[in-house]
Amino acid sequence: MAAERAGSGGGRSRKVAKKRDHDFVTGTSYAPAPESSAQVKIAKSYDLFIGGKWVKGSKRMKTINPATEKVLSEVAVAGPKEVDLAVKAARKAYNNVWKKMPGRERGKYLFRVARLLQERAREFAVLESMDGGKPIRESRDVDLPLVAAHFFYHAGWADKLDYAFPGRKPQSLGVAGQVIPWNFPLLMAAWKLAPALACGNTVVLKPAETTPLTALLLAQVFEEAGLPDGVVNIVTGAGATGQALVEHPGVDKIAFTGSTGVGKMIQRALAKSGKKHTLELGGKAAHLIFDDAPINQAVEGIVNGIFFNQGHVCCAGSRLLVQEGVADLVIRKLKRRMETLVVGDPLDKNTDVGAINSKEQLGRIKGLVAAGEKEGACSWQSGQRLPGKGYWFKPTIFTDCAQSHRVVQEEIFGPVLAIQTFRTPEEGIEKANNTPYGLSGGVWTDKGSKIFKVTSAMRAGVLWANTYNKFDPTSPFGGYKESGVGREGGLHGLAAYLEI
Repeated sequence: MAAERAGSGGGRSRKVAKKRDHDFVTGTSYAPAPESSAQVKIAKSYDLFIGGKWVKGSKRMKTINPATEKVLSEVAVAGPKEVDLAVKAARKAYNNVWKKMPGRERGKYLFRVARLLQERAREFAVLESMDGGKPIRESRDVDLPLVAAHFFYHAGWADKLDYAFPGRKPQSLGVAGQVIPWNFPLLMAAWKLAPALACGNTVVLKPAETTPLTALLLAQVFEEAGLPDGVVNIVTGAGATGQALVEHPGVDKIAFTGSTGVGKMIQRALAKSGKKHTLELGGKAAHLIFDDAPINQAVEGIVNGIFFNQGHVCCAGSRLLVQEGVADLVIRKLKRRMETLVVGDPLDKNTDVGAINSKEQLGRIKGLVAAGEKEGACSWQSGQRLPGKGYWFKPTIFTDCAQSHRVVQEEIFGPVLAIQTFRTPEEGIEKANNTPYGLSGGVWTDKGSKIFKVTSAMRAGVLWANTYNKFDPTSPFGGYKESGVGREGGLHGLAAYLEI
């Protein structure tokens, strides 16, 4: 049934389609392989981490497991008073300890944090999946190794900043205010904390209101590593907490990852302040598949880019541009591959597609999908049965999309893919660039010269060729247009936390 529904000719048997197209095997089922949650001890409530101590907030909010809708814990909400206390603690630590400490000594702390994260990787991975809904395979095999790698990499730079910028005198900025999103809570924390600390700054970090638990567990790692009091402060809360941090006069640098709308508000708020800032915002990344591409490899790259992470990546490949000659074949193979995806318990090691992060985000996804159908695009969903509890959405594709459709232009942040076709490389490039965003993209072809020609014309900060969503702390990440300002990672990311 799945193979017939996926095929474009109707009524072909799975056996015939598989023989002709070398398609993926469909209909595979696995016995449950759940990761135990017993190793994670979640407290009933958490306070704010300020000045090396746990400080009570004025209010509390609940954090929910999106796969079960059960409350995991309650966390404190930082108001202006607590944010001010955190900024002052960071300033005191900067002036009295961290700024004066030799780079090699700062590096030792970062190395220690990296090793502790490796030792506790399983604990962090399980908590990340419980709090955010992402599959344990992604938390375990992608997020945690990258988290440790960012601390290791930047630990190595802590005493070599003069070599990074020869002939100049790099100096730390002071106190950095950092606001991170819910899609990669721990990785985004490492992405921002590691370079800031390596460069000699102190930090006030605000995690997303729906995914605060791994950031609070990271505070325990900082305690275990003996990080001086006040070097890292963690304040939980919602938008008002982030606004108080952004607008605080004692903060020298703002680093934000999140929606373009909020990023614009932050940029307006900082316009007259003189504060340095980096903004990593939305994206609507396009895959360009040419008729000479390795099709099966490209299909797997598309699935990895948009469905394995529920589309919860700012650089998710949520647009697919296929050369007309292979469009039917690619769509047929993609549908068959989507039917094999396992949707369900994020802690099950077989799961490919986990839960949507929150009820509000699920509502936004449904709204944009409904808009796509209303505007005339043809939707198709895979046939998995969704769990009765939790926030779930089936992997979905849209065909017959026009460039003006909202599903083509707007960031959905869900497992939804919009497909268009093109005839010439020039047409493909024009369609890829015709959105307000410019964060990332992918090109699939067996011609090296075509890769260089196409990627040089695409207005995106990060481009992959014959692969997708591969990250490294040594490489800068960031976008053009409404996808943000500045870069994170590599030497470019170091420069964002220094006065040079």
